[in-house]
Amino acid sequence: MHTKLLLLAAIAACALAAVPTAVAAQYVPGEVIVHYRDGTSGTVKAQVEEEAGAETAAVARGDSAQLEIEDGDSVPQTVQELQRDPSVVYARPNYLAHASGMTPDDPGFRLQWNLAGPFGINMPEAWDLAAARGAPGGRGAVVAVLDTGVAYERHRRFRRAPDLRRFTRGFDFVQGDRHPNDENGHGTHVAGTIAQSTNNGVGASGIAYEAKIMPVRVLDSSGAGDTWSISRGVRYAARHGADVINLSLEFDAGVRASEIPDIVSALRYARRKGALVVGAAGNQSADMLAYPARAHMVLSVAATTIRGCQADYSNGGADLDMVAPGGGADEPNSDTPYDALVCRPDAKGNFIYQQTFTGSVRRFGLPRGYEGTSMSAPHVSGVAALVIATKRLGPRPGPAAVERLLESTARDLGAPGFDTRYGNGLLDAAAALRPAEIPRGVSRKR
Repeated sequence: MHTKLLLLAAIAACALAAVPTAVAAQYVPGEVIVHYRDGTSGTVKAQVEEEAGAETAAVARGDSAQLEIEDGDSVPQTVQELQRDPSVVYARPNYLAHASGMTPDDPGFRLQWNLAGPFGINMPEAWDLAAARGAPGGRGAVVAVLDTGVAYERHRRFRRAPDLRRFTRGFDFVQGDRHPNDENGHGTHVAGTIAQSTNNGVGASGIAYEAKIMPVRVLDSSGAGDTWSISRGVRYAARHGADVINLSLEFDAGVRASEIPDIVSALRYARRKGALVVGAAGNQSADMLAYPARAHMVLSVAATTIRGCQADYSNGGADLDMVAPGGGADEPNSDTPYDALVCRPDAKGNFIYQQTFTGSVRRFGLPRGYEGTSMSAPHVSGVAALVIATKRLGPRPGPAAVERLLESTARDLGAPGFDTRYGNGLLDAAAALRPAEIPRGVSRKR
């Protein structure tokens, strides 16, 4: 009997709050800026910082200094301590600004905190950078979506999603034909995050909106699939020229690599063919990743919330590479200064909005209820498509080089450096596309 798996994202009927219209200003965790009175000696400054539990990281002309908090206090606590000292003119958090960029006219964009919010992936600037590099919306890249299929054609009882435009030929490994139409909605939602049309006044926005989607159906209408279908789907995508393969699916936590050798072999094949495989870390709230994301040849992605906290369902562990928005509620983490500052498990979460089915396979909208590491993985797949299409790493970058770039430009969350909740950090699309020296080191931890 084939090993079965289930969709990562539960289509819940619960009513969570809408995206807030105003978000509090964000600042760099663990840092403050202090300005001393003219004539304050270095000895006095050192004493002030020692009493506040901070240490100088950098100085500027005019008696200002950037401090790193060393004693575990929060940014507001440290600011208050510094403000009480008569030698200090002011102390402030190191507030974050965001580059202005394209603001799409898609009506659903206002809901997409995951693309442009304080803990989104910085897409407005990234869209501008991709266009400046001659590949607007990732034009020329191909992303295979191995899922429940995609609403990509008018065929018998199906119709195409109104806001998905560009496809290359795929295959249905569930029915065994060339019509991998979606009968669930999950695959269409995932494809929308990657490549939904953008700035066209319809639906919501997609990351690599001019990339082509290769629909490969490996999960049935209930969201279940087997080892044989998935392994064949991975090989098909790699053999037919996919630059990126998205796997928003997971096996049960007890499944080991030795029990799915066909999939492991297919992942190796895809790597040899030059495809970057991106996998969802899993939704079991476990301290280890689910397969196939746990395989070392897969770029594994866990989930964060609108507040930048680890999502309460998301797996983590030493094999985790990075995080991206997945929506939902915060994990009740408070053991690091970062998590104590941002995580609010008592507050309602927010969904990930993309165009997919609402009620039937012929009706489309922006439904509530989608959250999970299934939603996180396609963020990384979409940005990888932009990196490849823009030739940020040269004309034919290998999967290892693309993975290195995405990890090294990620925004550090949680404990400084790599950690098992956030991996190498939160995906930052703009940082990955900005002109910079190509990273040479491997930042991932295995």
